[in-house]
Amino acid sequence: MRIDIITCLPELFEGPMNQSIVKRAVQKGHVDIQIHDLRIYSTNKHKTIDDYAYGGGAGMVMMIEPIDLCISELTSQREYDEIIYLSPDGETLNQGICNQLSLTKNLILLCGHYKGVDERVRQHLITREISIGDYVLSGGELAAMVLADALIRLVPGVLNDESSALTDSFQDGLLAPPVYTRPATYKGWDVPAVLQSGHEGKINEWRHEQSVKRTQDRRPDLLS
Repeated sequence: MRIDIITCLPELFEGPMNQSIVKRAVQKGHVDIQIHDLRIYSTNKHKTIDDYAYGGGAGMVMMIEPIDLCISELTSQREYDEIIYLSPDGETLNQGICNQLSLTKNLILLCGHYKGVDERVRQHLITREISIGDYVLSGGELAAMVLADALIRLVPGVLNDESSALTDSFQDGLLAPPVYTRPATYKGWDVPAVLQSGHEGKINEWRHEQSVKRTQDRRPDLLS
């Protein structure tokens, strides 16, 4: 999988994209992440990428020209499955979307900033808009990191045990069950006996029951 991220703040990605599972995925060659500085595509001497909004109002707007130039350069080199704009009014990200996008080969993620992008970008240049929740961030960079991380861990070969991703919360419409590790007893708090029984059938049954109970208690909307 290749993920191209377009941003006016490329330095924000230096830490998150070079740690833990994402770093190992890149090192193993399972994922190629390319960060593109939008200011390089500015056509004015000050390298600005924003301007005042037509009609007035507070806040600046990201200009269409540098975004178009960047996307056009990328799409001239390869075909992209989706060109995604991270936006608070896009479709809300969920595990189903992550599963779907993890099967793609090439993605572009466009990070908004300021008051957003010129509407013509949304009308003519992108193919999909995704939100990570009903709140507003300073820019789309954090949202792009969230989306990239959620996709990368699903790419075959990235996780040491691929079955781990299949038992995560939301994969089967339920929250994940409780998990425990050693010691079996700590301060009088015991690990459930069934998990120490070695009986795979009973353990799976217990985990499913706990998943249903936790979902009913914490996210009943998922059951509906």
